[in-house]
Amino acid sequence: MTSLDDYVIDVLMRDLVGHDRRPVSFLVYLWLAFEYRRRNGAVQISYQELAECIGVSKSSVQAAVNWLVRRKLLAAKKENVTATPCYTVLRPCKRRASL
Repeated sequence: MTSLDDYVIDVLMRDLVGHDRRPVSFLVYLWLAFEYRRRNGAVQISYQELAECIGVSKSSVQAAVNWLVRRKLLAAKKENVTATPCYTVLRPCKRRASL
C-alpha cells in the first residue's frame, strides 16, 4: 500500500472538492501522483487514456488538467501542439515544508 502525504487528504481534497467544487481535479491529481511515483518521474498520457483510467469523460479530464496547471499542482509539457502531454506532479506540501 502506498502512503499519501497528509496534505493531500487534509488540505488538498477539501480545497479542490469542497471549495473549488472540482472533484474530478482531485481524482486526476491523485491518479497522476500515484502514477508519477510508480514510474519514478513524469507521466505521458493522453486525455482519453487518463479519462478511461479514472472513469470520467475526456472533457472533464481536460478541464481538470487545466485547473491543476493553473493552481500550480501540475506541470504539463508538450513537444508540439498535437503531442501527448507529459505531466509532472507538483507537491505544494513539499514546497511549504522547505519554507
